[in-house]
Amino acid sequence: MNIQFIDRETGELKTETPPGEGFLKLLYNNPFGKMMLIPLVKRKFLSSLYGKLMDKPSSINKIEGFVKDLNIDMEEAERAMEDYISFNDFFYRKLKHGARPIKEGLVSPGDGKLLAFEDISQVHDFFVKGRKFNLKEFLSDDKLALKFKNSSLLILRLAPNDYHRYHFPFDGIPSSMTKIKGDYLSVSPYALASNFTKVFCENKREYCILETPNKGDILIAPVGATMVGSIIETYSANETVKKGDEMGYFAFGGSTIVLLVGKDHFSIDQDIINNTKNKQETFVKMGDQIGI
Repeated sequence: MNIQFIDRETGELKTETPPGEGFLKLLYNNPFGKMMLIPLVKRKFLSSLYGKLMDKPSSINKIEGFVKDLNIDMEEAERAMEDYISFNDFFYRKLKHGARPIKEGLVSPGDGKLLAFEDISQVHDFFVKGRKFNLKEFLSDDKLALKFKNSSLLILRLAPNDYHRYHFPFDGIPSSMTKIKGDYLSVSPYALASNFTKVFCENKREYCILETPNKGDILIAPVGATMVGSIIETYSANETVKKGDEMGYFAFGGSTIVLLVGKDHFSIDQDIINNTKNKQETFVKMGDQIGI
């Protein structure tokens, strides 16, 4: 199975092949895999155990092969490959200053593949590569769902080879994080293409509200997935932030960032909307304009 996406920078249609392909196929596309492995993989202890292994000094042996297999550009990284003390230390690496220029308007909070829906009230249930959820289920808060019921929804999916720090998409004052209880399921392309429902509701997730000066409130929700178990915040709540300031990072694994923005305040870029309507994700980088 091939997962295709549009590279926004080049306009090319590209194919994604995730690492661990054989295991992911068994887990999400094989009835035996679904029956026997899903209950185990959803458990927090497995994600925590794998995360701890990636923190061990011996895990540095995985870095070189990972970089080579996934064609990661280490010229962007703040440190050289041999300077990391564990795989996780490398995985949530920082980039050099200026590696991600911050554009005008609403910007992408991270590197990844983006889907966008102009008005969630017109869609009701959201299908993302075969997965379905609604706003109340995702937020687990009826009042908050009512507040954002007419918003635009953006879903940014990070692959393991992507830069795994995420940033604020606009200027404002962020609230503290609200944690929502959940299990850990993969957001890999194979998981997203299977028939499991409510994937984003079952994943560990949390959100903050970014109060902007004149563009309403923006909800930012990082989602943790299989083999991650860690969403690490690096910002200070209730202090003014600038667009592009770091918000946090994910430890090892594929992860997702969900944005809810007022459609009366921001117009999502049409190419992203069109690609979503054509069932294509759009690859963007942190700081790229995604709305005006």
